[in-house]
Amino acid sequence: MYRAVKPLLFALPPETAHNTIHTLLRAGQREPVLSLLDDQCCVRDDRLRVEAFDNEFPNPVGVAAGFDKNAQIPRALAALGFGHVEVGGVTAKRQPGNPRPRMFRLKEDEAIVNRMGFNNHGADVIGRRLHEEPLPDVPVGVNIGKSKDAPLEDAAADYRYTYERVAGAGDYFVVNVSSPNTPGLRDLQHRDNLAVIFEALQDAGASPLLVKFSPDLSRDAIADGVALAEELGLDGIIATNTTTERPDSLLSPNAAESGGLSGKPLEDTATDLVAFVAERTDLPVVGVGGVFTAEDAYEKIRAGASVVQLYTGLVYRGPTIARDINRGLLDLLERDGFDSVADAVGADI
Repeated sequence: MYRAVKPLLFALPPETAHNTIHTLLRAGQREPVLSLLDDQCCVRDDRLRVEAFDNEFPNPVGVAAGFDKNAQIPRALAALGFGHVEVGGVTAKRQPGNPRPRMFRLKEDEAIVNRMGFNNHGADVIGRRLHEEPLPDVPVGVNIGKSKDAPLEDAAADYRYTYERVAGAGDYFVVNVSSPNTPGLRDLQHRDNLAVIFEALQDAGASPLLVKFSPDLSRDAIADGVALAEELGLDGIIATNTTTERPDSLLSPNAAESGGLSGKPLEDTATDLVAFVAERTDLPVVGVGGVFTAEDAYEKIRAGASVVQLYTGLVYRGPTIARDINRGLLDLLERDGFDSVADAVGADI
């Protein structure tokens, strides 16, 4: 069905198409639609179960932050077979984001460039929604970003305000200091700045607490960030966010647009970074970047990712992507003699 609908969606501007899908999923977020989606899309097999940062995941395939910015459709996404949903990025204040157009398809490259700018309803509204509306039976993470107008010296207080509004509703919390679309945000990835933010959040009780790194950081800076995460007792690391780099292989003219690149062109870089991080820590790693197929997910798992996330793959492959990946993972585990996903984590390190 998605193959038939995809040309119509791709005839729309990317953000309009996204909002259309979002509206349909929100409208369908009730019985019996959820049960129908669940029956068609969820793959239930104990071999897919994973434990990481104090959560149990029914399967390792999750939705990355950015798809459900305002925590409006986590149940629908879980019913599509995803083993966890990360909502946000949430900021302390409501933000309209950057001017449109701010999302671009690179169809020839199976990629997206976005410069959304943390558009969201704000921590007060999203916090109430998370506390008042039903949540799915899979882990729900909350991705926290810095408000655009918050000075860097006030970043820790800004992150803490957001956390305190969503605390108790999330199953884990992610410090996003790596989006390329908020001016100055990536400066917070440096050790001293990170330490102040983490300590403020831990003082507020944030746990499990993860950090999301950019693929554009130097390896030395990433290694330093991993060491700091261990020193401060964080619970996990997400590798990676989008990239401002543009590989020479890109074919689409939209590659010239500014913003963060995601999708297939980021796949190898993200997998390499997963391995780089996993080799330096026992903290669970979340692998993000270019996950479209079971083989893509499996490579990141073997490189050290306990779970993986996707966004762009959902745009290009459609709503059955989690089901297809999980079915494929079972075949790959059987082929290679692993009893579970957990047994395959880090097999190539």
